[in-house]
Amino acid sequence: MKDRVSIDLRDGVADVRLIRADKMNALDNAMFEGIIEAGDRLREMKGLRCVVLSGEGKAFCAGLDMASFAAMKSQGDGKSVTRDLPKRTHGIANRPQQCAWQWRTLPVPVIAAVHGVAFGGGFQIMLGADMRYATADARFSVMEIKWGLVPDLGGTQLMRHLVREDVARELTYTGRIFNGEEAEKLGVVTRVIADPRAAALETAKEIAAKSPDAIRAAKRLLNDAVAVDAATGLMAESMEQQKLIGSPNQLEAVMSNLQKRAANYKD
Repeated sequence: MKDRVSIDLRDGVADVRLIRADKMNALDNAMFEGIIEAGDRLREMKGLRCVVLSGEGKAFCAGLDMASFAAMKSQGDGKSVTRDLPKRTHGIANRPQQCAWQWRTLPVPVIAAVHGVAFGGGFQIMLGADMRYATADARFSVMEIKWGLVPDLGGTQLMRHLVREDVARELTYTGRIFNGEEAEKLGVVTRVIADPRAAALETAKEIAAKSPDAIRAAKRLLNDAVAVDAATGLMAESMEQQKLIGSPNQLEAVMSNLQKRAANYKD
């Protein structure tokens, strides 16, 4: 992981960076492994409240490394990116899908900070975040169609909850490149801002100051809301709220507000 992804945890905020800057953070086998390992580490990290995901250098992530295309038919090394894709290796996801899907299943909020390009697999990894901040001139593309492929890092499942169905189809069928301003209008990007990483770290700091119990419960509810009927969703709200009311962190939220002081939450 150390030569592909870095993690710096401060005050509950994990600053996670793709660090293959010389290749615009393109996805080779080592990058896939590094991203998955980073997700595993974050899941076990004590005191984690929020994650900011970004890329070093000129881009967030340029998608699949060109050298990986030459090895696409490899089935014998046991580590090929494309080996046995129907096999579920991480719950409902396969190994490549986990690179994007793990940000959705991580119990704390994830903010992607995007500059340069987010193409193909990089675009899908970005979609896995709870929120996405980007520069106005950042460029995006569901680029798999250019190579005769379909998005397969969870992109079809993540994108359909962010944009209209016809928009998702147009972007997928054409692979056209669009900028941050259009991405915001379409719903792909949460906020367009000059310095996405600084803004994301600021938002993450704000989230980290809230009750971690309530934030995690809210993420569970919002994740499930896209897949359940209203009756199930309403019951889930009630169950989460029942657990929160009167809990130590909920009482601390009330007291800190009444006493006009910073809250001291316990993980």
